[in-house]
Order: sequence, then structure tokens, then C-alpha cells
Amino acid sequence: MKKSILIIALALVASSVHAQNKDGYPITQVPFTSVKVTPGTFWGQRLQASRDVTIPLAFSKCEEEHRYQNFEQAAEHVKDASKTFKVTMGYSFDDTDPYKTLEGASYLMQTYPKTTINGTPIDKYCDSVIAIIAKAQEPDGYLYTARTQNPEAPHQWAGTKRWQLVEDLSHEFYNLGHLCEAAVAHYNATGKTTLLDIAKKYADCVCREVGNKPGQAKVVPGHQIAEMGLAKLYIATGDKKYLEQAKFFLDQRGQVDPSWQRRRGGMYDKDGYLHKIDEYAQSHKPVLEQDEAVGHAVRAGYMYAGMADVAALTQDKGYIDAIDRIWENIVGKKYYVTGGVGATSSGEAFGENYELPNMSAYCETCAAIGNVYVNYRMFLLHGQSKYIDVLERSLYNGLISGVSLEGDGFFYPNPLESIGQHQRKAWFGCACCPSNICRFIPSFPGYIYAAKGNDLYVNLFASNTLTQKIEGKAVTISQETNYPWNGDVAISIDKTAQKKPFGIKIRIPGWVKGEVVPSDLYTYADGKRLGYSILVNGEKAEGSLTEDGYFTIERKWVKGDKISVHFDMEPRVVKANPNVKADAGRISVERGPVVYCAEWPDNDFSVRSVLLNQEPEFKVFHSDELYSVEKISTEAQTIAFNKSGKLEVKDVTL
Repeated sequence: MKKSILIIALALVASSVHAQNKDGYPITQVPFTSVKVTPGTFWGQRLQASRDVTIPLAFSKCEEEHRYQNFEQAAEHVKDASKTFKVTMGYSFDDTDPYKTLEGASYLMQTYPKTTINGTPIDKYCDSVIAIIAKAQEPDGYLYTARTQNPEAPHQWAGTKRWQLVEDLSHEFYNLGHLCEAAVAHYNATGKTTLLDIAKKYADCVCREVGNKPGQAKVVPGHQIAEMGLAKLYIATGDKKYLEQAKFFLDQRGQVDPSWQRRRGGMYDKDGYLHKIDEYAQSHKPVLEQDEAVGHAVRAGYMYAGMADVAALTQDKGYIDAIDRIWENIVGKKYYVTGGVGATSSGEAFGENYELPNMSAYCETCAAIGNVYVNYRMFLLHGQSKYIDVLERSLYNGLISGVSLEGDGFFYPNPLESIGQHQRKAWFGCACCPSNICRFIPSFPGYIYAAKGNDLYVNLFASNTLTQKIEGKAVTISQETNYPWNGDVAISIDKTAQKKPFGIKIRIPGWVKGEVVPSDLYTYADGKRLGYSILVNGEKAEGSLTEDGYFTIERKWVKGDKISVHFDMEPRVVKANPNVKADAGRISVERGPVVYCAEWPDNDFSVRSVLLNQEPEFKVFHSDELYSVEKISTEAQTIAFNKSGKLEVKDVTL
């Protein structure tokens, strides 16, 4: 990897976050449009793979697998009600594949504006897809091709009328959520309201037809994400009814008459009875009474992110307390060392407390993405670095493992142990994980910084250039780093119109401070103590590590000022809480934010029979493989039966 920063020849337009009195977050996310990630770096490579491979692949799959055709046929029916079509789509949520790909493409436009899709500029290609979607929208705003293609004989999961099976399999609200997410991203990237208008029209339809008023359907999403999407729509438009609808969906969950039995996703036990159907959908009790992460891990993650949105945007103490309790449960009892969540393939769900198997771990890619969403919102609510620590662990391990470096292979589950039964695939029939990767990876620039008043938070470390307004005055800064492979970060003030002092808050990662995660679920077992240093223009920085976990430097910054950050980075040995039975007698090896994996292709022996020394010594060496990585080796032993049936110990280098 190149350490020298590459200056991007793009006009950087200063943009500020939404005013705090509008969006209501105590801390505001710096827009992805303000951050340009440097090509050729760790994240630059992944963004380029997304640009060159993943996004074009996803759009081609939308064409090949008739996603656009669903909209076109629905549009034909809207134009002429006598025209109906046989609904042959695979899933009732297939509409979300174009939505999610449009969202990712919108983020990508900022980093690679000259991208083309099949020879068409990406902006124009997105316009053409949006035009197809727009024609499929019914006059009152309803947009659901699984029904609109043929209302008399809709998709088998759709029900005979609107919202009838929305708590089961129709996914009408799930589609709405992804449409809103895509629409806001497209609007922020281009300033165009074409997709935003479609999302508003569908959201308005839902607000009219669903709620507590007489004549409205009193239902909630079967698969959550509408709550997140509506919160984003509120932030983009300032129309409070969208936030109120998101809160209604959350308030109503768990409030349904218990005598009303509903089948949820085929969740049956061996005797054929409904099994934990309410926990599966997080409807076992009102959300304000929940204190444990349960059920389908993706649905749960999206709901918890929506709860954090409502907590932050309304400052409702009940919501703040509830999401705090659930977060503590995840990080303290249900979180993998890789940052994955979801212990079991049965219901793609969280397990019991401390139930964290390795071979059978599910850790769905979508669940890791959901965990990032939750923790970023928790940071925006509370401003504590521990939430970014959890986000970072998921980001570098349990999330990007879901896509190959080339951008054309995907994991659905991401287990911690395998005997070769897991291989990445080019796509899936249920394409939620690949399309989720499409939208998440290009959004990475939006997670690096945040702002509050005259403070700029540096949350993640990646080579990039930021242009941002701080109290109305434009500031341009850049990062230059080889993180996560080393702990050196150079932050430069490249331009500033700010005449007054302002603060730069640099996150000191938990792994530097001796904290694997902000709980006792995992601990370092090697006794090492790492340190860090921060210099300003070559001299020790005048600042302090504050209770929020940030080293805060406040001064009158001028062009040419440089902050030099150094984090000690050494291989560390991690052990799990004794209550995690699956990890008894086992250790994990990590360095910086990266959890390392011992794989058979790198070793000529079974890595599942390795014994590490009680005090292992590690060597770190550079490799140009995998677009440049730092590898680790250590002396170890294997124990296995020889040909005569006796146990044999061999010295090996792992």
C-alpha cells in the first residue's frame, strides 16, 4: 500500500451537516459527500472494487433476474388496469435489490463520479432505473410490484389486500424502508428529488393508511427497516410525520392481542408447533420493556437502529433506556470477537446469553451491517468512543469478510471456524447480503467523521480528504495512514477559513487502551500494555483524553498544521469470558483492529489441531498478497495420531 496521500483532482465543495435543531441528533454525521477516500489505500481498494465490479454486477443481476421487469409490468397495469401479468418474481422483497444498488451507486458517485454502467455514466444509468420505478407507482403512492402486476393474483406472500400479511411475509414496509434509504442517499449525492419524490409518495400512502386512527390498519413491519428509512426521510425533508410513523411502528410492536396467532417465516419446532414466533420478530414484549437481543439478528439490528434513531431524534428517555439495555446485552453476552452477531442458523438468530459457537456461528453479513448501523447511531446519541470501537471491530472483521477483495464473491454466513464447507458465491437467489454490501461499502466515507458545535470527531482512520464547515467556516483536512496495518496517522490542516479555535477529537481505540470490547466478554491474556502519542507540528499535543474516549485538541488551527498520531500495534492474545463454553481452552489472535485467521492454504497441516505456547512469540511480516497485508507467524505444535495410532506432537510454524 502506498503511504503517500494522493491528491484527488476534484472540486471539493464545502458542505455542512444538517443543522442540529433540524435533525435533532446530539452529534451529527459528516455527510459522505464531504469525504473523498484516497485511491490505492485499504479502503480505496475496496471502494474501487465496488465501483468496478460489485455495483455493475448488482445492476446486471437486476436485469438478468427480471427486477426491472417487475416494475415495467406493474407500470403496464397502472397505465391500463386491464393488463395483468403472471407474478413470477422469486421473493416479495425483490424490489429492494434495485433500491439497495441505487443507494450504493449514489454513495459511489461522490468518490468516482466518472463511473459508467454498461458504458452509460452512472448518474444517467441511475436516472433510467428511477424512471422505471416511478412508472410502477400507483396514483395514491402505493409501490409494491408483487401486488401491482396483478392485484387479483399477486405474489403468494402478498395477501389479498394491502397490509394483510405485512407482519408476516409481504415485506411491503421492508420495501418502503429500503426505498427511503436509497432516496435520501440519491438526493444527498445529486440534489435531484426524482427518487425522493417516489419515496415520499409511498411513505405518505403508508402514513394515511396505517396507524391508530379509525379506518387505519394497525400493523407493524414483519421485517424491520422502515423505522430507519422513515427517520432518514424525516431528516431529509423535515416532515415530522415520517418520524412519528417510525415511532408508531416501534410503539405498536409487542402490543398486539396475544390471542391473534400469526405464522412468522415458518418458525416451527420439531413437533410442528409455533416456536418463539414473537421473539423471532422482536414482538415478545413492547420495545420499551425489552432488555435482551433476541430473534432474527438482521431484523433485530434494523429495529435497534430505528430505536436509536427515535431515542436520539426525540430524546425520549424510555427509548434511550431501552436501547442502552439492549446494547449492553449484545456487547456483554452476544457479540463475537470478530464483531459478528447471530449465533445460530435456526432463524438466523441471536442465541442465548453467552451462546457463541464457532463452527455453527451464523454471523450473517447483513447482521454485521445492522450492527454498524446500531453502533453509529448510539455514538450520535451518546458521543462515546466505545460505540465506534464496537463498530470498527464489526467493520474490519465480521462485515468485509462478506465480500471478496475483487468484489465478486459473497458470504451469507461468516462463521469463525470451517472445515472447508464455506465458499464465497457469485450471487444468491435471496440476494439480501450481496445487495446490502453494494450499499454499505460505498457509504464508508460517511462514518469517518462527525461534528458537534465547534468540535470535529475523527472516528475512523483512513487516508482521505475532508471539506467541512465548522460553525459556518470551511475547513479542509486530510488523513494519511496505512491503518489498519500500522498505527501511524498523519492529519493535516490543508485549508481553513475558521478564525476561532475549534476542537479536533481523535478517538483512542479500545484496543490501544487494553480493552477488547467495552465489557468483560473478551479480555487480553498476554499482559501487554500498549501506548500512544500525539504530536502537533512535532511537539507533544496540548490536549487530554476525555471521559468520552477522545483525545481532544482545541486551538486556533492554521493551514499547514500537522497532527501526528501513533498507536502501538502488536499481536495480542485474547480469551473469552468463561461463560462462553465454546471458547474454553481457546484463544484468538489480533493486531490493531484486525482479528487474524489461521487458514489451511497458508499451512501444510491441520490448523484445527494446533496448540499454541503458553506465552507465544509473534513475528509480523509484510506480504504483497491480498493487495498488501501484514501477516503474523508463531511457533506452535500440532497433536495428532500417527499411523500406529499413537499421539504425536510436532513442532510447526503457524
